[in-house]
Amino acid sequence: MAPIHPDRPALVARLRAAGCVYAEDEAELLIAAADTAEALTDLVDRRVAGLPLEHLLGWAEFCGLRVAVEPGVFVPRGRTALLVAAAASVAGPAPAVLDLCCGSGAAALVLHGRLAPRWLAAADIDPVAVACARRNLAPFGVPVYQGDLFAPVPPEWRGRLDLVVANAPYVPSGAVALMPAEARLHESSVALDGGADGLAVLRRVAAGAAEWLAPGGHLAVEVSVTQSGALCAVLAGAGLVPTVVHDDDLDATAITARRPA
Repeated sequence: MAPIHPDRPALVARLRAAGCVYAEDEAELLIAAADTAEALTDLVDRRVAGLPLEHLLGWAEFCGLRVAVEPGVFVPRGRTALLVAAAASVAGPAPAVLDLCCGSGAAALVLHGRLAPRWLAAADIDPVAVACARRNLAPFGVPVYQGDLFAPVPPEWRGRLDLVVANAPYVPSGAVALMPAEARLHESSVALDGGADGLAVLRRVAAGAAEWLAPGGHLAVEVSVTQSGALCAVLAGAGLVPTVVHDDDLDATAITARRPA
């Protein structure tokens, strides 16, 4: 196959004019993804039209791994590296781990490598996300269940989980329309909309975790810094002991919450 020779400056200029902040990097990724000049033109046209770069490439970089993503699936954010790190820090040896609201399965994929868990599973309510997560996690023998939060998880794990990680939706319903078009137009609303105050799903996660965690086990969730106080109150009300972790560089906030022994 003959190599393509794109006009890089023109390509970068077009991407930058469309609002792509990292136009040079995106140009190189799109060039690498195309095997013909026509394919490159098509990718650039769709990127300029607003399609997420990750959906065009078919993958997203997360915590140093290449995670497969598909149209309609939530793209893992760089800030969620804090959630994964916070979860790993409280996991203990050979934990039993559940990744709730798993999306592409990115968190489970990273935790598989970091924790060597004795049991690891993921779950999501969105069938498109479940199919994508299974694609990412099947090579490692990690099951992905489809259903509402804990409902599809094998009941024998109730009260036996050492770690539950949940990157649940926490954007207030009224703020979804203010999100970047890449997210609100091309990702499932079920992965974004957290209800009136953004905490509707996380309240249910907290209540379920109190039943599914083993004594001494931990829940780890992501939330905005402005919601952290209210969510800590929810977690305490569910009988869990919360700790807030924040990273200014990532502009990220996570909360770990321990079920008392």
